[in-house]
Amino acid sequence: MKIRDFASHADRAQCVELQELTWGRGFTEKVPAAMLLVAQKTGGVTAGAFDDSGRMLGYVFGVTGVKDGKLIHWSDMLAVHPDAQGLHLGEQLKEYQRDRCRAMGIETMYWTYDPLVSRNAHLNLNRMRARVDEFVVAMYGEETNSPLQGDMPTDRFVIAWAIDPAQAAEPLGTLPDALPLAVGEEAREGALVDARNVGVRVPRDITALAAADIAAARRWRFATRRAFTHYLPLGYHVRGFVADATGGTYLLTR
Repeated sequence: MKIRDFASHADRAQCVELQELTWGRGFTEKVPAAMLLVAQKTGGVTAGAFDDSGRMLGYVFGVTGVKDGKLIHWSDMLAVHPDAQGLHLGEQLKEYQRDRCRAMGIETMYWTYDPLVSRNAHLNLNRMRARVDEFVVAMYGEETNSPLQGDMPTDRFVIAWAIDPAQAAEPLGTLPDALPLAVGEEAREGALVDARNVGVRVPRDITALAAADIAAARRWRFATRRAFTHYLPLGYHVRGFVADATGGTYLLTR
């Protein structure tokens, strides 16, 4: 497996194919080959993981810009082929992207993920030691025509990842005792209490749940939205995430 920048139109065409494999041919947020080329020429990162035959088994795509007067990088997309799942290839692609950003003098990389995808919460907050910067309601619209989303609004966490590993966030090991839950099991809505620490539960596999019971998946979406839009404007922040057998819990603290 070799991770490298895209070097040809064939590389970019493979990336488009992998996007369609991952999110479906009707996915409205697909990045076309021409934009992959333009981004690469203007400070973006378009890179893939290739096997010895030249087959792309994963890719990462991001653009470089300015936020609050500082140069930043936005990691817009990352996907791993089903044949390469479980190899931590996504983390390797992010590390490659971080190295490229470091060379450009960038201090922070941003990206988004669905708060209801517990495996990504664990990856982003615990393994990669990023932090939640913002919660955005329906960031990419009410739906994206992707089979991974179903009929679901695209609420997202915006993640901030320090380029310098010494500045990375410390992962959360355990939850406080007697933690009040704003969202409990099966998307049960709890009281929005005024406490120093509050928990928000999420399911183990929202994608599978959406495929089997879209009404239940939507209950999770709106229950967690209710909690995040209540607490975060009050000065709470997402301290971390603890995974368990049925999903996981975000700790909100102030």
